[in-house]
Amino acid sequence: MNEYRVGMIGFGMIGKVHAYGWAVLPFISDPAPLRARIVRVATGRPETARRAAEQLGCEWTTDYRQITEAPDIDIVHICTPNHLHCEALLSAIRHGKHIYCDKPLVANWAEAEQILAALPTYRGIGQMTFHNRFFPAMMRAKQLVEEGRLGRVLQFRALYLHSGSARPETPLRWKLSAQAGGGVTADLASHLLDLVWYLLGDFRELLAHTQIAFPQRPSPDDPQRMLPVDAEEAVWILARMQNGAEGLIEASKLATGTEDELRLELHGTDGAIRFSLMDPHHVGFYDARQPEQPCGGHRGWTWIDSGHRYPPPGTEFPARKAAIGWQRAHAECLAHFLRGVAAGQPVQPDLLQGVYVQHLIDRVLQSAKTGQWLPIRPRQEFQARAGRSPAATPSPG
Repeated sequence: MNEYRVGMIGFGMIGKVHAYGWAVLPFISDPAPLRARIVRVATGRPETARRAAEQLGCEWTTDYRQITEAPDIDIVHICTPNHLHCEALLSAIRHGKHIYCDKPLVANWAEAEQILAALPTYRGIGQMTFHNRFFPAMMRAKQLVEEGRLGRVLQFRALYLHSGSARPETPLRWKLSAQAGGGVTADLASHLLDLVWYLLGDFRELLAHTQIAFPQRPSPDDPQRMLPVDAEEAVWILARMQNGAEGLIEASKLATGTEDELRLELHGTDGAIRFSLMDPHHVGFYDARQPEQPCGGHRGWTWIDSGHRYPPPGTEFPARKAAIGWQRAHAECLAHFLRGVAAGQPVQPDLLQGVYVQHLIDRVLQSAKTGQWLPIRPRQEFQARAGRSPAATPSPG
């Protein structure tokens, strides 16, 4: 088996999470997708690059092009702040690298247009890190929808709640900077937009409202200096889907008392689904076709023990009954990408899905400015521009 050489660009919090995924690959996939190791890491400063290289046991650089353009690099792994994605992506695409990119794809729609224009000639395998698809519980939810167990889906609600910005003394870091591609829509709602599409298909139109609770925040370098906040701290989205379902998508970093709380509910004519990231071991299913007599009959919520029950070649490590965690889904998302690289087959969610979600993010922000319902362009339009043939709604595994 040939060894693939990986270059990682960025090594902040999410970079470390992704590096953990590389480290545990032999345990979560049998057989292993392929042999690979991180051989070079790039960050913006020599001191952080040097430290990252010590942790990873590899070379370091401060120039991303020594990864994206290097003949000895096979896979480019991007986990920098959002505004630094575009140039690295374009360089990696031009040089035919396989690409694993953290969400969102880029900082704004103008940059997404550049990526879309580059995709027709791209022959590598590219994937986005929409890791919440890769819990067995979410995969089971997808199966239940596809099996028709919900009947016609009538409505949905999807929430992603954090509390990290609920205090005025929280400093202004890049995720609260519009220039850096920050804001809660890109950071948290992007996951929800992808999941809703994954389960229900294309959006038709949306209406959005955003909130900035604290117009000024302290500088991270000097707490006495106040800086303007220009990226939203909370967003509410009313969405209508092409299949007729309607629902609410909410993301907030102002939700005091929450941790990392992604919640999803689908309600149909024949059943319903519930999922909570605080209990990722289970997915709830309500079968409205069960008899409700006598005295309730068999009606009620069933909590499906999804746990680590991945289909092969995913493994049930450490045990199917062991409580599953957030990092396992990240690792499985990475393993899914690498199986595609090994097979030379496209995978989902691909870079085109990154473009589509970026379009949704742009529509959300535009709607919040105008206060109007805005139409959503069909994903098939982007597929055509990227030179991809239309395909059915994909699912991992």
